[in-house]
Parts: sequence; structure tokens; C-alpha cells
Amino acid sequence: MQMNELDFCRLADTLSLTWAAALICGEKPSRLVAPDDSGVNRWHLRRRDNSASDGLEEETPQNFDAALQALVLAVERGTLKAEKRYLGECKHVALDGEWESEIRWQPVGNVDPSATVVDVEDLRSWLVLRGVKSEFFFPDAVDAPDYLDASHPRYAPKLAAAVRAWQAVTDPGGKHPRQALMKWLREHAAEFLGLTDDEGKLNETGIEEAAKVANWQRTGGAPRTPGE
Repeated sequence: MQMNELDFCRLADTLSLTWAAALICGEKPSRLVAPDDSGVNRWHLRRRDNSASDGLEEETPQNFDAALQALVLAVERGTLKAEKRYLGECKHVALDGEWESEIRWQPVGNVDPSATVVDVEDLRSWLVLRGVKSEFFFPDAVDAPDYLDASHPRYAPKLAAAVRAWQAVTDPGGKHPRQALMKWLREHAAEFLGLTDDEGKLNETGIEEAAKVANWQRTGGAPRTPGE
């Protein structure tokens, strides 16, 4: 079977926010147009050749705009882990003595969505928590269970955190599963209400409780190798 652009995109371990937004909408990244390249002052999708629109941009841009805005805000807030890059940098030079100096770069402006990248697995987890099953990221998707649906009236964040940790930590890497689960929960705590406080500080008690629920090895020590 001949592969197309979307098939090759599935090879990526990381994606820029612009690519991620396009793929969430089921659009090819090759349709992305940078600000000012065509007179439009924001990232947008190029109009299809068979489109009835006479404008420069896609005739129905709302989906892409909403997806990109949600990704940018999640990265800025810290609910979606990312390697952030900014639209500009300011260079600070501090002189120390006659010859020595210290150079420091400070981000300026907003997050650059074309240079900021996210891990695909982190992005999938973020989408699942919001009940979004994009066909590109979940080609064989089934409806998320109610206990992982953040919009469900009986959604319990700590239960969802325990389940997502259990799903994610398939190999503890030589650690006791509980330790590996707690590590994952600390790294993703911002995604679950109650695992951080209002200032973003980790709630270690909540993390430990979620890890205890997800832990499949009740005895102490490192996990045994097969055959032991």
C-alpha cells in the first residue's frame, strides 16, 4: 500500500504545535501557511484547489484556529508538556571584572507555535483527558470510558490519573512499579485537578494515593525478571 503524507507524519515522535493542530483537524501539514506569507497575520491553512472560496485562507478556519489556540494556551499554562520556544529573545550581557562576562538570553513575546514541540505520547494523553479522539492520533479509537471523560458529571481526577499512569507505565525500567508510577504522575500532575495546588506545587499525598491505586506489585523490591 502506498503511503501518503499523513502516514509519514505518524513516524514522528515529536510535533510542532502548528503541525499538531493541523493533524488534530485531520489536515495535512503541507497546507500550513506562516503569518505574512500570504497577507494573513497568523498561521492558517492554505485554501484547497477545489475550494469555492476566493479568499487567501481556508474558507472554514475555525477548527484549526481553535485547536492551535488550545494547544498554545495549554503549553503556556503547563497542562501540556512541551519544549517551548518564543517569538523573540533578548540578550543580556553582565560584565564581571575586566574581561569576564555572562551572557543570558531571555524569552520575549508569546510562544512560537511553529518552533515549540510536544511529544506525541504526551499529546495523546492530553487529548484523551479532554475526550478528543482525533482520527489521526487514534486511528483505531473507541469511545473513552466514562471515568476518563473529563466532561462526565462523576469524573474523578485522581482515579483518571491512576488509570492513565497504569496505562503509560508498561515498563518500570528496573524500578518498583510504584516508584515508576509516581515519577509519571509527578511529570503529568498538571493535567489532573488536585495533583497540584493553585501555584503549581506538587501534591505529593495525592500523587502517592494515585500511585497506590495503580500499583500492580504489592510486594517490595524491584520487579522480578521473567522466570524468577
